[in-house]
Amino acid sequence: MKTKSIETDPKKFKIAVVGAGSWGTAIADLLACKGYPVSLWAFEKEVKDHIQKFHENKIFLPNHKLSPNISASNELAEVISDKNLVVVVVPSHVMRNVAKKMSGHLSSDDIILISASKGIEQKTHLTMSGVISENLPIVQEGRLAVISGPSFAKEVAQKIPTSVTVACKNPEIAALVQHLFATPYFRVYSSDDIIGVELGGSVKNVIAIAAGILDGLGLGLNTRAALITRGMTEIRRLGLNLGANPRTFTGLAGFGDLVLTCTGNLSRNYTVGIKLGRGKKLEEILAGMHMVAEGVKTAKSVYNFSRKLGVGMPICHEVYRILYEDLTPKEAVHRLMTRTLKQELDEE
Repeated sequence: MKTKSIETDPKKFKIAVVGAGSWGTAIADLLACKGYPVSLWAFEKEVKDHIQKFHENKIFLPNHKLSPNISASNELAEVISDKNLVVVVVPSHVMRNVAKKMSGHLSSDDIILISASKGIEQKTHLTMSGVISENLPIVQEGRLAVISGPSFAKEVAQKIPTSVTVACKNPEIAALVQHLFATPYFRVYSSDDIIGVELGGSVKNVIAIAAGILDGLGLGLNTRAALITRGMTEIRRLGLNLGANPRTFTGLAGFGDLVLTCTGNLSRNYTVGIKLGRGKKLEEILAGMHMVAEGVKTAKSVYNFSRKLGVGMPICHEVYRILYEDLTPKEAVHRLMTRTLKQELDEE
């Protein structure tokens, strides 16, 4: 697919970031630090006011001074109109509503849109690119990309070396986005496997809850290693069923993101799991959080979707039962360890 030349001079190329949580703010700052003027949509008035007045997102990315090239607003239409590139970074459960509100305000069918959100919609079982495609038909398939990989927002904001993957059906757009985002501390690889990259980034959050549960129970490193490995088996099974490239799951959006989220104490999903393992109730845990742990909702999506498809995902199913059916973590571990013995490798 041949793409006409796109001018990416920071003086002329206009960027919007939709969503001012920690990851959206970090992405906006990364691009703004490269000289691009970035319009950032914040849902909360308080977040917008803090960014405009103090150049800091005190709620979601505190103690980090943001580039003066960022301009925050609560007006979505104002933020996304007349832009060359829009990055959407909102929680998966509000993606459909936000995309509907964006409809009619994007500049033209030349717009490049990137999803940096991770999740699977509960009713439709669509990944975020699917939700966007349904609600924003103006965005051409070859100009819709996704970005994912092992990337805690706080570390990206601190310019700690990080590597991620951008996927797009059009290799020229993938390369363009790759170069737009790349810095000496933020390395970007390209791919054409959108569904694989999205599934890796979504389902790993469910496995991360499981990893936290194991640590909350005080279990060992052997257990964690087995959990991560078998968790990737489940992610890969679902991916292959949906047409993903199996090699994607050995990369940054697969094992890379899974290892980070299952071992890093900056992971919200891992933290939820630790508290569950220590005996806290889900409602109590979520009430004390102001940021979204995507794995909680994704667990329900994966449970229902995998059963519909007939894909075996026992770890994800046990996480679902802990979250929604009050199964105790200890009983879930026992159930997993005493299942019928099997061959390790799936048939291809």
